[in-house]
Amino acid sequence: MAERVFVFGAGYVGLVTGACLATSGHTVTVLDVDERKLESLRKGECPFFEPGLSEVITKALAAGTLSFSLLGDIEAVENIAVIAVGTPSTATGSADMTYVRAVADFLEEKAAPGTVVVMKSTVPPGTGAKLSARLAAAGLGYASNPEFLREGSAVTDWFETDRVVIGGDDASVAKISRLYADMDSPILACDVTSAEMIKYASNAFLATKISFINEIAVLCDFVGASVDDVSKGIGMDTRIGASFLKPGIGYGGSCFPKDTRALDFLATLNGYDFHLLRSVIDVNSRQRLLPVRALKARFGSLEGHRVALLGLTFKPETDDTREAPAIEIAELLQAEGAEVVGFNPIPVTIPGLDTIATTIEEAVSGADAIVLSTEWAQIVESNWPALVASMTGERIVFDGRNALDPKVIRAAGGSYIGVGRPEGVGANNHAG
Repeated sequence: MAERVFVFGAGYVGLVTGACLATSGHTVTVLDVDERKLESLRKGECPFFEPGLSEVITKALAAGTLSFSLLGDIEAVENIAVIAVGTPSTATGSADMTYVRAVADFLEEKAAPGTVVVMKSTVPPGTGAKLSARLAAAGLGYASNPEFLREGSAVTDWFETDRVVIGGDDASVAKISRLYADMDSPILACDVTSAEMIKYASNAFLATKISFINEIAVLCDFVGASVDDVSKGIGMDTRIGASFLKPGIGYGGSCFPKDTRALDFLATLNGYDFHLLRSVIDVNSRQRLLPVRALKARFGSLEGHRVALLGLTFKPETDDTREAPAIEIAELLQAEGAEVVGFNPIPVTIPGLDTIATTIEEAVSGADAIVLSTEWAQIVESNWPALVASMTGERIVFDGRNALDPKVIRAAGGSYIGVGRPEGVGANNHAG
């Protein structure tokens, strides 16, 4: 059964939600306050890079199931209203609820009685319990339906999600479940606050796995073990699993940093000291220092040394630079006097980095060192013997994602430094 859906917010979550629901046959209107963005979207032009999303938008537009409207042009909302606006971090680490409150105010005034308001935005546990009581006074239902999308694979994640979580009363859960009738994924129905906590707990646990393997990588460097073999060995245990056990310079993006800080703030607000989560955050911050420390150990002073910083987004297959490790690494290197030249396969800019090359060859040529910050395939699969040959001096390659083959770098005359990969140890260092 097709549903009438209004999605508030034409950002990352809102566009993926709206386009994918429309592809499933629901009639969807995506609302925003930016007319220029909406004009582009009506032409099928996505305002950010996300593989496959433009095609999904174009398909839904052609089918007539997807439309885009200015928020001020909407006189009434009915059936299902999805809130998908940003909840960025404040200076204290809490979630900024400004945009969520603005949409809630709008719906309280404009939504027809019987409409179910669905929260896709990541909000602190306890938000929905208060908001649902307020909306109920206006005759509106409420459900929490958190998203679990990864940038770079969001469309696939939508249709092949591990689970759909819906928090709310029986009527609201039944209605929202119909949005996913064409999907085979299991639906977990629960109360609103538990649904909100599932989102935060999921991200916090994944961030914990990343920080844990980064701590293990440090010990591997100390004792002479290979973190590649260690992570593979522990990941083969089905109780642990292999995902998120790849060491490097830490996580970034719009979710993990923001959500771990918000959960820590929530704990503090309730008088609880969340030691483990705070350690996760601290470890992630420390990882940014690894390449700078490694280069200082080799060069002494970085003054006058040219460093190629490869990969400027927080992960491959996205143009999102929010909380990208490259931002802090560039700042730290430049503060030490290094000349930093960036490169990213998709053109982006990051604060404080004025020199960004258009090709990897341009970035690397004449560099004393390379810092691989993000493991784009276009970077990892480059001609590394030729790149190393174009460098000068000690030709140091700091592999911040353990994505390169140390043997190839060293055979070309380069000096390879990985994370938890001591020279001569582990599968990636074996001859053959």
